[in-house]
Amino acid sequence: MKIAVEGCAHGELDKIYECVETLQERENIKIDLLICCGDFQSVRNNDDLRAMAVPEKYQNICTFYKYYSGEKMAPVLTIFIGGNHEASNYLQELPYGGWVAPNIYYLGRAGVVRFGNLRIGGLSGIYKGHDYLQGLWECPPYTQSSLRSVYHIRALDVYRLSQIREKVQVMLSHDWPRGITSYGDKNNLLRRKPFLREDIESNQLGSPPAEKLLNTLKPQYWFAAHLHCQFAALVKHENDEETKFLALDKCLPKRRHLQILDLPSDYDGDKLLKYDVEWLAVLKNTNHLLSVKNINCHMPGPGGNERYDFTPTFDEKQAIEKTFEKLTISNDMFVKTAPIYNPSTPKRIPTEPINNPQTLYLCENLGIDDPIQVVMARSGRSMKTIVADSNNVEVEVTPIKCAKLTLPAPVTPSENNSQEISQENSVFTPENSFLSESGNNTSDCTTPPSATKKIFKRRNLALYTPEENEQVSETSKSPMDSGSPRSSKLPCRYNEL
Repeated sequence: MKIAVEGCAHGELDKIYECVETLQERENIKIDLLICCGDFQSVRNNDDLRAMAVPEKYQNICTFYKYYSGEKMAPVLTIFIGGNHEASNYLQELPYGGWVAPNIYYLGRAGVVRFGNLRIGGLSGIYKGHDYLQGLWECPPYTQSSLRSVYHIRALDVYRLSQIREKVQVMLSHDWPRGITSYGDKNNLLRRKPFLREDIESNQLGSPPAEKLLNTLKPQYWFAAHLHCQFAALVKHENDEETKFLALDKCLPKRRHLQILDLPSDYDGDKLLKYDVEWLAVLKNTNHLLSVKNINCHMPGPGGNERYDFTPTFDEKQAIEKTFEKLTISNDMFVKTAPIYNPSTPKRIPTEPINNPQTLYLCENLGIDDPIQVVMARSGRSMKTIVADSNNVEVEVTPIKCAKLTLPAPVTPSENNSQEISQENSVFTPENSFLSESGNNTSDCTTPPSATKKIFKRRNLALYTPEENEQVSETSKSPMDSGSPRSSKLPCRYNEL
């Protein structure tokens, strides 16, 4: 099995795939999988540009939109994690992962998948101590603060990954694990990046949670990006285990941004992308730990009176296998949820989250919650769903409702716990777009299979019902405020991990 590993993609998919094809021709090899270590920039249209935390002069459409619209097809299966320069509104549709375009798969906030017999894990975003213990409270429309905090990793994501016990061969993160420079040629790194010296000497360079996962999971390979330079290290663990670490540059000429990994044929298997049973069981077991409040939320640990070890048992994994008819993640699951890029339309700030059928599928089958739907329910807002008829004409649609999710509608005194949620029909017009060769296209999304009338069950009701002191009338609170609450945050110390 041959895997190509890319550092920061920064939306330059045409150039990356061109490099891959050049390598295949020059070396006479076949690359089975491409892995990207963040800053992927899956920007579909102009609205997505406004959801990236970059100055306006860097809000470039790049080339991902061609693969989203169908103008081009990714020539090799591509898996990526999120970084700190992403279309956050799109990635928030897929907190547990999913296809962002045909043959291009996002691992989610944190995730583990299988490709053939190879197990690949990933942690999206970057570490910031003041947000690490927060709940997942961010929601479009973003404030200047939430536009950045939305891609900061959270304790829940790291806690879930730390429950994994089966061997993970490849692990991905955007920023480097803290202390990794001690295991490589630090002097050479400082010659190229002298401004890193202070952080390295004070042990502030890198992510403490990633360091913890490195020592817990002990993967064979760990790939990262973020600092825009190549750096290799070898970490030796107990029992003669070792992790080969490699950080790569961004996609620019004469930069070391792409590396080919040659793995034994034992990992080949069927070379299909599949859900990982252990990871799905961890998601199910830890769903009750989800918080959408902008306050610190500590994970359970030894010494308390509640369960803190959520490593799945044999029976729990068997239950997952029975729930899913097949574990293969088919390209057919991809659905466009926003208009494709049109260069004639202006940039607008995304205001409403959109239901993604891939997330609904996982939530319904696992009985888990979509964080952004919980945020919306607590603020009295509703998710949107896009459909189109056979002539690609936009039509009105009622937001999707799911049977196994626990999202009650904002209630009135006359409602009871078993009533259906009813929402006004909403229209999504394809005004969002910007610079492309596919400028005449309109959204050709199809109706997701789960867009039928269903009833919510009220599990974890406290998650969805605003507390008394959080109630704010819609007339006195703007969508900007309700989507992105303010908070008073304290830095997270690593000893709280």
